[in-house]
Amino acid sequence: MAVFSRLVCRRAASVRSFCTKSTESDLHRASSALSSALPVDNSNGKGRNVQWVFLGCPGVGKGTYAARLSTLLGVPHIATGDLVRQELSSRGPLSSQLAEIVNQGQLISDEIIIDLLSKRLENALVKGETGFILDGFPRTVRQAEILEGVTDIDLVINLKLREEALIAKCLGRRICSECQGNYNVACIDIKAEDGNPRMYMPPLLPPPQCESKLITRADDTELVVKERLRVYNEMSRPVEDFYRSRGKLLEFDLPGGIPESWRKLLRALNLDDHEDTRTAAA
Repeated sequence: MAVFSRLVCRRAASVRSFCTKSTESDLHRASSALSSALPVDNSNGKGRNVQWVFLGCPGVGKGTYAARLSTLLGVPHIATGDLVRQELSSRGPLSSQLAEIVNQGQLISDEIIIDLLSKRLENALVKGETGFILDGFPRTVRQAEILEGVTDIDLVINLKLREEALIAKCLGRRICSECQGNYNVACIDIKAEDGNPRMYMPPLLPPPQCESKLITRADDTELVVKERLRVYNEMSRPVEDFYRSRGKLLEFDLPGGIPESWRKLLRALNLDDHEDTRTAAA
């Protein structure tokens, strides 16, 4: 990770060239330079040195489950969506450009995402963090190739949810403007039909002190949500095939709300007997 951060941060011009014109030789050089320097074990003994990726449509719940696993395994959860929102709120040089892209439901360029990610990895290095759970990266095959060239991803968890439930879930998302807590006011109850079981996802309501402070994300409109799903299907589905062909993809269909899905996800990951399960699920 250290070398990855240094490579992409070396200077802005080289980042732009690498991200916009990455060729097989570029990826090979990056892979060769980094593979010799990446840590092969967790020498400081903190947490588990897993290197996992979460895939899935926008709004499926990648952040929720990645954050819980981060707590459970003691590795950092790095969400590119959070990195983008932090940049937007910073009013830095990228904020206006990012706002336009996000509000249209488009994918952010490789150059910007890798730049934001490299800064986060630099911070992880300073903190002495080991391993990671990536959420929101990679979103394109080119990003996956870049990541594959710099480190060895252990597992890719692909969260799946019926589109009807996914749209309702996205439209129900709310954020507390004061504490920044994430909630969902949608009560999803889909009847069993066409061989699919009933799906029930209760709302995740805020505490009383946050009820009057809830706001909706600017990009959580039905038009933008559907556009995000269209873009995801077009650009990110091939990433699933990329990892499937390498035997690293775990497909996980969310069966319902968080309590039910969390237990089944832990079982699928062979973590259901972990001693900290109860704490992480609380």
